[in-house]
Amino acid sequence: MSESPGAALSLAERPSHPGEAPVPPPARRVRPRRRPGRWIVTAVVLVLVAQILHGLVTNPFYQWDRFRYWFLRPAVLDGLLVTLEVAALSAVLGLAGGILLALGRLSASPVPRAVSWTYTWLFRSTPLIVVLIFLYNFSALYRTLSLGVPFGPSFVRFDESRLATDMTIAVVGLSLNEAAYAAEVVRGGLLSVDQGQHEAASALGLPKGYRFRRIVLPQALRSIVPNYVNQLIGLIKSTSLVFYVSLLDLFGVVQSMGNTYPGDVVPLLMVATAWYLLLTSAVSVVQYYVERYYARGATRGLPPTPLQRARAAAAGLGARLRKEAAV
Repeated sequence: MSESPGAALSLAERPSHPGEAPVPPPARRVRPRRRPGRWIVTAVVLVLVAQILHGLVTNPFYQWDRFRYWFLRPAVLDGLLVTLEVAALSAVLGLAGGILLALGRLSASPVPRAVSWTYTWLFRSTPLIVVLIFLYNFSALYRTLSLGVPFGPSFVRFDESRLATDMTIAVVGLSLNEAAYAAEVVRGGLLSVDQGQHEAASALGLPKGYRFRRIVLPQALRSIVPNYVNQLIGLIKSTSLVFYVSLLDLFGVVQSMGNTYPGDVVPLLMVATAWYLLLTSAVSVVQYYVERYYARGATRGLPPTPLQRARAAAAGLGARLRKEAAV
């Protein structure tokens, strides 16, 4: 009767004499699989990155001395403040309008659904620059605005030319455009919540408002936050279009300075690029921590923060150096 391979001891493990302990097989060093393709791709990428950085630093066409001169000039900082103000107001108003439009799309009444769908369809189909220019010339269509009885007497009248300042036109135009996109982001997040969550909350007899605040919204935010922050980054870059309605934001100041100092066009464009990179990077950092906050309960463990990763890497490096020193 033959022994099964799994139950029998190998020749190296069988004792030479009865009663002796089996001899373990010699240890073998496990070597990682060689991946030459990965090393080749890594080398090519590093060479390309090094060439790009070398060209940025050594190319006199970029005029880095003029870049340093313009980077913190008062005119540029004033334009940056205008960009931040327009982006902040448009983000808040656009998100508020997007929430109302999303709730209208999900309403059981056909009228809010039709109005919300029409608004979203109209502003997502119209370029932002067209909306801004249309609002800039809005006073040619309606010189005064009034509040009163529909098709009847008006009680209060407004002079549209006084209300429609450059800042107002920029904020209203960006907010109208942003609300259409934010509505789809919010609606998609609300629809991503499993229907069983609604049914379970309803079976427990929870009020609709409490059900939305404590059960539906926290789960929907996991989908809403990354999508809306991506939209917010696009909004920050879209503020550069308000220059066409005579508002001197960051891009408007750079454009005006470029016309005044033609030799500094490239350094000024690099200044605008650097500030936009800083703004969008700051928003991305906030996005990371907000996503991490709302990921609680959805994952077994929260991902480590960059600071925690740096500490872990430093601790691992220190342990490795101590081990090598001891050997």
